[in-house]
Amino acid sequence: MSEHTLTDVEPVTHHVHHNSWSTNLEKPVHGERLSAVVTGAIEAVEHTAPGYHVNLVTHGAHGRPESYLGPVLHEEFGDRIDWSYIKQCGCGGHVLRVRVHNR
Repeated sequence: MSEHTLTDVEPVTHHVHHNSWSTNLEKPVHGERLSAVVTGAIEAVEHTAPGYHVNLVTHGAHGRPESYLGPVLHEEFGDRIDWSYIKQCGCGGHVLRVRVHNR
């Protein structure tokens, strides 16, 4: 278990995605707990096959995700990924796209 594992929050996925996909980190628990957003983001990247990306759709309560997810993702995955901010959703959330490299 990583230091970011939360046993009381439902995992964002149960299988590795061999395609680009999006994950919903906008549920009430994500708005209440930044740690749930961080854990969900790490799980989503871990479950994205190399050569694809995952769109992390984050809760608006925490603002733009690059400030709080960027450092964590860099620490966890280093140069195996890159990320870019895409946009703010109409509902107030944000989209951060994380591409997993074929390295």
